[in-house]
Amino acid sequence: MDYTEIKEWLKENLNEERYFHTLGTAQCAKELANKFNLNPEKAYLAGLLHDCAKCFSNEKLLNIIKENLDVQECEMLNYKTLHAPVSAYIAQKEFNINDSEILSAIRWHTLGKLDMTTFEKVIFLADKIEPNTRDKEYSDKIITILNETNGLDKALLVCYKETIKSLVKRDLKICLLTIEIYNKLQDSIQN
Repeated sequence: MDYTEIKEWLKENLNEERYFHTLGTAQCAKELANKFNLNPEKAYLAGLLHDCAKCFSNEKLLNIIKENLDVQECEMLNYKTLHAPVSAYIAQKEFNINDSEILSAIRWHTLGKLDMTTFEKVIFLADKIEPNTRDKEYSDKIITILNETNGLDKALLVCYKETIKSLVKRDLKICLLTIEIYNKLQDSIQN
């Protein structure tokens, strides 16, 4: 696939830092896909489009959600997660992406969901550890964990721990889904 058109659209619709983050996520997703025997081109495309609606105004995000999407109430608790379902919508409408695996990975890259596929986990993690804008020490820690037995779920658990701590520190609401995923990951790793 020629990514020129997508990258041009992203340059026009994202700020410079978010565009740089997007390129890093796409590359990281491709590398993680190779590591876990997934389709690297699909992962690259999902990484490229995962934040395509991130710089839309909250008003625009809410209008798109209200008019076009079925979004759970808990997803509406934090304005920082509104872009995920809208990004999946834009990927489909603007770029004719109809691959359900790609759309689902984009859709759930912020909150995650129970019983994520390996592909969804890879996109989720790539967003958190890409090298362009994320903390190197944190990314290196996650990459080391990925090499352990059951590393994918262990890495996810660390990400959820950090997310929960960050939300509490910033006095933001926590979606119950986040807690459910955290608890399920704890159980799966301990068993």
